[in-house]
Amino acid sequence: MKKTFKRIASQLHLWLGVSSGLVVFIVALTGSILVFEEELEPVIYPKFHVVEASKDQSTLPLDKLRSAVASAYPKQRIARIVIEPHPSRTVIFGLVKGKKEKDVFSVAVSPYTAEITDTRRENESFFHIVLQLHRYLCLENTGKAITGVATIMFIVIMITGLALWWPNRKQAKQRFTIKWNAKFKRLNWDLHAVFGFYVLPFTFLIALTGLVWSYQWVNNMIYLTFDGKPQQKREAPANVGIRNTTSMGTLAKIISETNRLLPHPGRIQFTLPESDSLSITVSKVNETASVSNVVDFLYFDQNDGHLLGKRLYDDETTGMKVRRLVFPIHTGSIWGWPTKVPALIVALITATLPVTGMVIWVGRKFKKKKVVRKNAAPHTAGHAKAAVS
Repeated sequence: MKKTFKRIASQLHLWLGVSSGLVVFIVALTGSILVFEEELEPVIYPKFHVVEASKDQSTLPLDKLRSAVASAYPKQRIARIVIEPHPSRTVIFGLVKGKKEKDVFSVAVSPYTAEITDTRRENESFFHIVLQLHRYLCLENTGKAITGVATIMFIVIMITGLALWWPNRKQAKQRFTIKWNAKFKRLNWDLHAVFGFYVLPFTFLIALTGLVWSYQWVNNMIYLTFDGKPQQKREAPANVGIRNTTSMGTLAKIISETNRLLPHPGRIQFTLPESDSLSITVSKVNETASVSNVVDFLYFDQNDGHLLGKRLYDDETTGMKVRRLVFPIHTGSIWGWPTKVPALIVALITATLPVTGMVIWVGRKFKKKKVVRKNAAPHTAGHAKAAVS
């Protein structure tokens, strides 16, 4: 019974690994790049994100920055504004044409001079492409289906791999340590099996949380489990002010009220609706929270800037709080650098597993062919002698 189970586990581990290996390699490698996206963005695009901050200069009102962008790009609509909590960072305006929210044209503006420092199409930025490769293999819905299936395969691979790795008393030392001075074949096996064991709990959790982006039913299951009901649809409330009477300094008033109600440091994002009937949504990240991805939402009338409603993190349902934890757990950003560094190492090791696994498979396949040829040689020679006589 035990031998049958191991034989089935071995076959599953092998053929699922061969089938999903390339996808797992791409997803793990791109995932390792995305771990430090937040830190690397200003390094890769300094002109877009960084501006020289002077102690003598004060920031201009946000309304003036918006006017500068609107004047420069009159045919596009400002859909969002992102304000970082650092004095040396630009204010980013996201522009769209009509309802094409996915095709965002971003404009970086100096908060001190209202000068446009740089522009870019988000679809062409480095980390956007890496993310598309990570989630969809740059194949949209087809790629999403492939990565989803490959992730499920990889979860089964990890379970079967653990079953195959599980040592008896004689193997205990071998299964926990890598023999660095061994020959290539043994070293490769150790790198696959031993490293695979040590990263398994983390990789399993990363793969499991990754299913949230592949399958809607996984996302729904979080809310059904913790709230007992499906996710509630959230919409910005309607404006109540008089239309077409937008007062001067509306955005400045909104940001002042946001910082008063939410005094903690953190990135602020304005989401400006296309319709005049909906309010402005302002989200603010809480950088003082014990875990990352803690965000509060405020809603303001876009005509006069008065507060219409709140959606604070503390008031969220358990399901929503758990759902918000999925992203930082998946990326390793849950506690900042102390968890990002291990996440990077885990992702890089995970990327090597399909490679070392393929080497093991090719080595065994080549060995079998070699054995078959050696066994066939005398038989062939016998036939040759018979033909001569």
